Amino acid sequence: MARVVEQRSGGRHRIRVFHSRQLGEEKETIEQTRVGAIDLNRTNVAPIGSIIPAANVLALPFLFRSFDHLHKVLDHAIGEEILTSAQRHGFVGLTFYDSGSRSIYNSMRPVRTLADMQGLRIRVQQSELMVDMIRALGAQPVELPYGQVATGLSTRLIDGAENNWPSYVTTSHYKLAPYYTLTEHTMGPELLVMSPRAWESLSAEDQDIFRDAARKSSAYMRELWNGLEDRSRQQARAAGTTIISDFDRTPFEQAMNTIYAKTVTDPALRELIERIRNVQ
Repeated sequence: MARVVEQRSGGRHRIRVFHSRQLGEEKETIEQTRVGAIDLNRTNVAPIGSIIPAANVLALPFLFRSFDHLHKVLDHAIGEEILTSAQRHGFVGLTFYDSGSRSIYNSMRPVRTLADMQGLRIRVQQSELMVDMIRALGAQPVELPYGQVATGLSTRLIDGAENNWPSYVTTSHYKLAPYYTLTEHTMGPELLVMSPRAWESLSAEDQDIFRDAARKSSAYMRELWNGLEDRSRQQARAAGTTIISDFDRTPFEQAMNTIYAKTVTDPALRELIERIRNVQ
């Protein structure tokens, strides 16, 4: 995206990337973006969903049937509506990035049933929705910044967490919590947003450049992500991770009924969920 922006703007605009939590944890950077201290922010939909209701829908457990289903939703009318809705809540939505499917892993035992979840302390993002989800599955949710998960596992503050394959491996969580259950409970994407202050400082032509560059970067990112996910899965398997895929997902899905009833009270959001489910 930075290359496209710089080339098309003739060098008038450059993007400087601050990675590895240099500007703070995810929740902190979201607030900084809204007030204009950060110009662009790539964040998961779960933490920003507490501010943008439509984005919160994308984080709902067991909403998407597959990545193909997810992409058909995001790449067409529904995705565009959700990006547009961000503006009412202090952000300019530019594009979505893949974030894989999140699954539950822990250091104590293989999880094949809801009974196996009992008593486990599972780290979750700083998101009310994720807290409710883990509680509904019978475990104890622990809100913890992402950068503190490895320490939490090492010190037994937590027994496990939930995340995608690359995050599980690149953080070395697979060495500390070797039981990975393929719940694939959420496929919530990442959301790239811009602060209104930065957006309004751009000419209409430059706004088009940023928006187009963002969408090109999304397609490029999907290719990179697929390769990284495959390599991460292979690395975890080679290290001896116990991967649990032979279990009945139905009780896990049914446990979410209370989550949907509590989280989705707005008729417009209920309609959005039905539209997403009906996408073929």
